[in-house]
Amino acid sequence: MYPFFRLCAQRFRNCNASGLALGEIHHSSVTCWPWDLDAWLELNNGRTLTLFDLGRVALLRRSGISQVCRDNGWGLTVAGSTVRYRRRVTLFQRMDVRSAIIGRDARFFYIMQTMWHKTEAANSVLIRFAVTSPTGIVPTETVLQKHSAEAWSPALPDWVQDWIAAENKRTWPPEV
Repeated sequence: MYPFFRLCAQRFRNCNASGLALGEIHHSSVTCWPWDLDAWLELNNGRTLTLFDLGRVALLRRSGISQVCRDNGWGLTVAGSTVRYRRRVTLFQRMDVRSAIIGRDARFFYIMQTMWHKTEAANSVLIRFAVTSPTGIVPTETVLQKHSAEAWSPALPDWVQDWIAAENKRTWPPEV
């Protein structure tokens, strides 16, 4: 079940937070509760993605992307992701979730998110998302014009560009 209570709590915590420039980091906190655990008594991998989702919602609101979408009748959709799990997250551990829009190409924006326990990274996700309209994907350049940030176009790290190239080689529909 989607954690609507947590979503409301995140919105309440961030309702008066200052805006963020594109590329700046949004910090949020999450705690691993009993209902977040899997059979091995660690944070479930699916719940990890849901907790990252909560951080993205706040990031997109604070960066102004959500408002641009609302003003234009557009939506947002995740169009790809890659996750790394490196450390166990166990019951009652409090995690600092760091989220930032790190770049874009013609069609997609890219968000990097990490979960930290104290000074140690536990996991991370690279999210590719698109802004959508009834006619399809809205070019990132159009979104940025509406955002008054036309010039924002940082170079994507090499490993992200390699991931994009690998994704472009995958067959669709899947063969399995």
